[in-house]
Amino acid sequence: MLSPHAILAALWHSVGGAPAALDAVTLTGAEPQLPSSFRVGAAAQVSIAAAGLAAAEIWRLRSGRSQRVSVDMRHAVIECRSERYLRVDDQPPPPMWDPIAGVYATGDQRFVRLHTNFPHHRDAVCSVLACAPQRDAVQAALLQWSGAAFETAATAAGGVVALMRSRDEWMALPQAAAIAALPLVEIERIGDAPPRPWPAGDRPLGGLRVLDLSRVIAGPVAGRTLAAHGAEVMLVSGPQLPAMPWLSIDTGRGKLSCFADLKTEAGRDALRGLVAQADIFSQGYRPQALAGLGFSPRDLAAISPGLVYVSLSAYGRGGSWSERRGFDSLVQCATGFNQAEGAAAGLDRPKELPAQMLDHATGYLMAFGAMMACARQAREGGSWHVQLSLARTALWLWEIGRLADGLAAEEIPREATTPLLQQMPSGFGTLEAVRHAAQLSATPADWSRPAMPLGSHPPRWP
Repeated sequence: MLSPHAILAALWHSVGGAPAALDAVTLTGAEPQLPSSFRVGAAAQVSIAAAGLAAAEIWRLRSGRSQRVSVDMRHAVIECRSERYLRVDDQPPPPMWDPIAGVYATGDQRFVRLHTNFPHHRDAVCSVLACAPQRDAVQAALLQWSGAAFETAATAAGGVVALMRSRDEWMALPQAAAIAALPLVEIERIGDAPPRPWPAGDRPLGGLRVLDLSRVIAGPVAGRTLAAHGAEVMLVSGPQLPAMPWLSIDTGRGKLSCFADLKTEAGRDALRGLVAQADIFSQGYRPQALAGLGFSPRDLAAISPGLVYVSLSAYGRGGSWSERRGFDSLVQCATGFNQAEGAAAGLDRPKELPAQMLDHATGYLMAFGAMMACARQAREGGSWHVQLSLARTALWLWEIGRLADGLAAEEIPREATTPLLQQMPSGFGTLEAVRHAAQLSATPADWSRPAMPLGSHPPRWP
């Protein structure tokens, strides 16, 4: 089984990172940190360390000075559950899930998982089932369906659901092969442009402008990470788009926040104006969704030559599932994690991972890919496209191995997180939130802007 440092080295080499940079990394702590048969501690530590190392490498390129990067595994897994530890004016988070979200049995003795936190996703499921949005009614209706038939029907209706599959069942699908053919972090040159000089700044990403068009966890974590290393990040949302407020607060640290309704010409004009002065464009829409509005990678590279465009999808950029909506919990369910974790625990039903690890790890890997592409842009020129998916991160988590005694680990008590928390003002009240786990010796990670309500700023750069 590879050590976390060896896993990091493989990831670093896969995108052309300078081998000598790895000498500056210190990884502390041991597995398991959370009760799981999967290496969630290693995944958390390595993904955060990769982003931290990329920031340190950019600082070296900008300043000529190297620095140490250290990541403790316990701090990393706590940050990969940051939404659980957030407090606003000493108040804990509200329930994270819609009342009918979760796992249900079907008539053919299978299980399905529903994600209904957004009203239109809940309505789609209830329309297919012809039932009220109540758990008992949903369960009774699902007992009249086979799991596969319901997954197909609900997906076609715009619902977000997954049939629980075993690992073997998932790997037998053509979509698994399409995902396995992709690198974990894909970086592609998509156009010509001169190298951009580094702007003035006293942080690794100081002076760089990032547009963040994402919701929920993975994409917003990427933006939060780039902000932690000094980037000026503008979160762009639509005034009518549903959001999960607690997650927006947690991942909004360090960001400006504006509205731009992309269904209107005024909103599209506002976004084009922001793009013209941006260095990184990070988005979590389904493949081709933004292209239909005129915001494909090549469209934006024409507006801002030298741009780094980062795309996140649930199930990869190709294959029959590429346009399918998905969230961490559903990708876990579809790709075998819930079945395998349940079996390891001796259960006859699904068991989820002890963190939204696919989301969080992918978010840090998005930030990592964006920074590595920026370094290449500064060195080689060009416009760049970085692509990741939750399902490809899931494959990586399978590939790094499992822990025979992982489920015997104890949960991390709340008091153990206290040294890793910081208090800060925000537009919501006083926040207590997890500090960034990547410790850089010369340019410590920090957020210079408070989290603010969505749409608090105009859609223009300061």
